[in-house]
Amino acid sequence: MSVEPEAQVLRRRLRALLARDELLTIPGGFSPVYAMMAERAGFECFFLAGSQVSWMLYGVPDVGAVGLRDVVDHARHVAARAGIPVLVDADTGYGNAVNVSYAVEEFVRAGVAGVSLEDQEAPKKSGTTEGRRCIPRAEAVGKIQAAVAARDALDPSFVVCARTDAIGSEGTGFDDALERAVAYAEEGGADLVWLNSVESREQLATACRELRVPVLTIWGGTTPRPKLTEFADLGARAVLFPTVASMAGAQAAWDVLHALREEGDAGVDGWFEQAHAGAWGVAPTTELVGTSRVREIEERFLPEDRRRDYDTTFGHRPN
Repeated sequence: MSVEPEAQVLRRRLRALLARDELLTIPGGFSPVYAMMAERAGFECFFLAGSQVSWMLYGVPDVGAVGLRDVVDHARHVAARAGIPVLVDADTGYGNAVNVSYAVEEFVRAGVAGVSLEDQEAPKKSGTTEGRRCIPRAEAVGKIQAAVAARDALDPSFVVCARTDAIGSEGTGFDDALERAVAYAEEGGADLVWLNSVESREQLATACRELRVPVLTIWGGTTPRPKLTEFADLGARAVLFPTVASMAGAQAAWDVLHALREEGDAGVDGWFEQAHAGAWGVAPTTELVGTSRVREIEERFLPEDRRRDYDTTFGHRPN
């Protein structure tokens, strides 16, 4: 009896999550550990954010400087460790429809659940910043069609998300974004449409009424943003927090580094005390990465005289 590959199981799970009558909240970040933390916290999907891969792994802005091979290889590591579907930010697909076709093939083989493809002109900008331009709608539709065709040839369960950046981009606005979103779904064949940087509740409600596929969004309007229950009431099927995990980690690092430099022992000790006193305790990083498995493998497969001595050696003592 054949067993369905794990990647296909997770792709079908993502499709089921998007099909249900309930809002899917998706946190984002850049690492396998953050994906595992999201899973442990109870989230059902994780977003591998292109901006965070650019910033946190390479230290460069989100302008398409990180290429297909870099992202595919990293996405493979994330998917291999996460037990929940991983949706990958594939930027513009790294070129035109030709590049998109090859990119989707690579992401399918990497084991992720799906990709998002945006309609920006190269070089792209972060979807949360100014200075964006969009390619012509017909060209963008063709790129989505190429993605769907490449997907169908390898695994039809793979999810193709079409993102429009027309809100807030040069020479475009919500009306154009809505026309693009409808075209990406109906002509392009996208499974999911990402309406980026939506500015008002009315815009989101209108788009959700007009589109026949699930709508994913991130808020781009003035604060306060809608509550999660309100996003659901407006018709959104998924709401994305693409930078939440990695930016929280960056902020914590920023704080503790300054505390150590300015306050010395008191600064770093205070940070550790705060972590231990938190509602959810200290992040179980060694548990998440499976450190205990190393000893299990050694005891199972190494000759007794080649096993490590865990009884008389020690590492850092717990505080």
